[in-house]
Amino acid sequence: LAPRAAPSGTPAHGTPARGTPAPSGTPRSSGERRTNASDAAQDTQLRSVDLEHVIKLLAGSDSKDLEKEQLKTLKKVAKHFENGFPLKDLEQIVRILNLCAEKMKEQEAFMECLCELIKLFGLPFQKKKSSDEVNYSTAVAQCIAQLGYLMRVPSSQVRIQICKCIISFYKMELPGKLLSGYQPTSANYKIQMAELGGLAEALVLSLASVENQLTEKLWVLKALQHLSISGVNCRLMMKAQAASRLCLYLNGADPSGQLVFRSSDILWNLLENGSKEEVVNQLSSLECVQALKEVFVDALHGFRHCDHQLRNDLLVIATLLAENPAVPMVESGFAKLLIVLATFTEVKIPNPLIKGLKLTYSYEDFEMKKLLFNIIGVLSKNPSATQLLSENDVMPALLYYVKPNQKPGFYDWSAAQYEELQLHAIAVLASVAPVLVEKYLSCQGNTLLLVFLEWCVGQDPFFGEGNSFHGTGGRGNKLAQMRYSLRVLKSVASLYDDAVNLNLCDQGAISQLLDILKYVTNKFKEGAILLEIQADILFILCVLCENDLHRKELFSYEGIGMLIPFLRMDPKKLYSGLGHSCLLFSALDCVWSCVIGCYIAEDHFLEKQGIFLLLDLLALKEKNLCNIILGILIEFCDNPKTTLHINTWRGEKDQTAANLLIQLWRQEELDLGVRRDQYGRIVDMKRPLASSFQRQQKVIPVPANCPSFAILEISENMRAKLYSLFCKLGFENLPGLSSEDFVTLAIIRRYIDFKVGEVWSEICAELKEEFSPITSDEEVLKAILKISEDIGRAVNVLQTELLESQLQQEIQEEKKAYRKIQATRRQKEIINKSWENFLARTSNYEALKKAKKLQEEAIEASRPKSQTQNGAVHPTDIKGLHTTIGPGRLVTVDSTPRQFTGGPLA
Repeated sequence: LAPRAAPSGTPAHGTPARGTPAPSGTPRSSGERRTNASDAAQDTQLRSVDLEHVIKLLAGSDSKDLEKEQLKTLKKVAKHFENGFPLKDLEQIVRILNLCAEKMKEQEAFMECLCELIKLFGLPFQKKKSSDEVNYSTAVAQCIAQLGYLMRVPSSQVRIQICKCIISFYKMELPGKLLSGYQPTSANYKIQMAELGGLAEALVLSLASVENQLTEKLWVLKALQHLSISGVNCRLMMKAQAASRLCLYLNGADPSGQLVFRSSDILWNLLENGSKEEVVNQLSSLECVQALKEVFVDALHGFRHCDHQLRNDLLVIATLLAENPAVPMVESGFAKLLIVLATFTEVKIPNPLIKGLKLTYSYEDFEMKKLLFNIIGVLSKNPSATQLLSENDVMPALLYYVKPNQKPGFYDWSAAQYEELQLHAIAVLASVAPVLVEKYLSCQGNTLLLVFLEWCVGQDPFFGEGNSFHGTGGRGNKLAQMRYSLRVLKSVASLYDDAVNLNLCDQGAISQLLDILKYVTNKFKEGAILLEIQADILFILCVLCENDLHRKELFSYEGIGMLIPFLRMDPKKLYSGLGHSCLLFSALDCVWSCVIGCYIAEDHFLEKQGIFLLLDLLALKEKNLCNIILGILIEFCDNPKTTLHINTWRGEKDQTAANLLIQLWRQEELDLGVRRDQYGRIVDMKRPLASSFQRQQKVIPVPANCPSFAILEISENMRAKLYSLFCKLGFENLPGLSSEDFVTLAIIRRYIDFKVGEVWSEICAELKEEFSPITSDEEVLKAILKISEDIGRAVNVLQTELLESQLQQEIQEEKKAYRKIQATRRQKEIINKSWENFLARTSNYEALKKAKKLQEEAIEASRPKSQTQNGAVHPTDIKGLHTTIGPGRLVTVDSTPRQFTGGPLA
């Protein structure tokens, strides 16, 4: 026996006080010897239990004396393993459990022993080595799985004990005394082995055996609650159809209410930790949906806080079900109930489905209201629910919130809650309005939204809370309200319904939207929400102005001036991730839909240098931009002023538009893998435009009404648009082109001829696949193909001539440069020789005299031979001057004698 505990601060009997050394031979050393002896005895006693003998004993013939011996032995086993089972003995223990379960069919006396042994499974298993957990993992997993199979035993106590044992896996407590030489396994070891052995699946299957026993069913559900926090267990449970089984238990009779709460909690875990799609598939039967509806109705009229939470949890599950159109939400009546519940506070129409129901404006009711709005948005995507949405006044209920915010009453929602509901309702309206267009127009949805947008840009003092998901960016302003209202207009405008668009235009939507665009651009800082608002406004304007000349004129007065800054966007912002690229595409779409086709708008756009901005964007060579910009330029070229603007444009390094277009063509062919030589000339005369994919493509005969690959290829790259634009600009007198550009231009010029030959080549190949044409037809086909091939050769010859001409020009320029170098060198030589002569004259008198004599002879030779009659001759040299340089500026002039003059000078 353990010694009685000593009073506080006093050491126990036989134990020295803290800090006092124990002398040799004191009771402490004898106590240690007793402890070691006790451990050795325990280990010996533990080894003395022969489990194989116990198994043989239990497998023996039934008799009263043997039964007593069996029970006695089982109690002895339970006593020996009261601190937990060693891992090495688990397989034998499980065999003993199974034998006890078989004995219970005839003798209930074995139930108590069976429960005791199962209870010991709740203690940590014992291991001798750290590696035992891994070495025995397979055997332990199978042993733990046997607990689930023991649920077949028709005993309430055994089943409850099994459930308690499983629950204890998650609340592991160490035994009061550990076995000598053994260590408990890690805390999560049993949980991991339960996952490995598939215990959760066996436990779900056992629900069928406890269907009519409420207490046992609740214990099983409690155990499943713990197991379902693991993703592995959730997948095992789904294999046993856990979702559908649990859903059918939701509305079972249970005075305590635990059944529905535990079942719903497990369903939640399955949704969170398992596959949502698989859970929804299992719950998609009419019986399950009906069961959910009945439980939801009961929770709806509950008054407890937990009832409201359960109601909201079930609403989330119902929302997930409604996302699958195959789930019979409409057929079960559940959809109608939810729609009526979502709108009853706004439309105030009595309905027997919600008779006596009142909202308390609590947080749970607020959450329910948001969930109901959400489920309306989900149901709007289901065509079978459209009629229900129309009949149950969903549109008036949602439009109820499209009005300036009013101060809520004392018993109403708070300001933050009302704003969140308002934004949520308008967000849902964006999904519902396109489905119920007629209802939307009859309720004057466009008018309400335009008035609401006018309030959004007005000076009415309002400070948004901006707390909710939909209120992002709306704190202290009306930006969130504006954002979602524009989303609604965008959704209905995108239907391209003439009645909707006419209704908008008749109320001045174009000018109002331009005012809003100007307001938000000037007032708010650039951000994701502002960019979304700007892009949505531009999209709505595109839809309204498309194919209507008068509306384009209305847009042009103010719209073009606001459109130009978007086209001047910094290219670096396109990759910011905030939405600049979307805004730029909306602006380009607006140019196409709101400007092109109206000469007033086009001229205004040209005056604003819009074409230059489009070419600047084209020079970025972004593929996703190039296609739409080329299309705009082609349409714009119908205006005769456009060509001049295109030819006038200059990019970086004085690049011209023609050079840019040719560069785009070359880059496109490089991406397509078109065969060209190093100079850009045609290599394949038969198929000069074929891409690498086309060359690999086998001949596939297609019906006459289906386009072939050669035709489909036109819309998949930019070459056709580049050719069309060159047709507008012309192929002659294009500025800023090099010889390489002219080589490429020769291909572009014959693009349509090559494309026709490509189509004929496909026709011939298809004919050969199907049948052999007659001789005359074959000759015609060969002649057509030869013409196409001859065009390819002619272009190749022209390209070669262009390259040779360029080569000759380069040679001439090289010769010219060489002659210039020669002349420069010759001049330098003359200068050097002149300098040498000058030095010789200054240092050698004889050389000077010789030079002087040569100079005089040269002067004399330069004089005319015929002497002037009766004229005076004046000498030009100065006597006695020994220099070879010219005289200075001081000269002596002799007067002309009088007799030789006949004028006034005489």
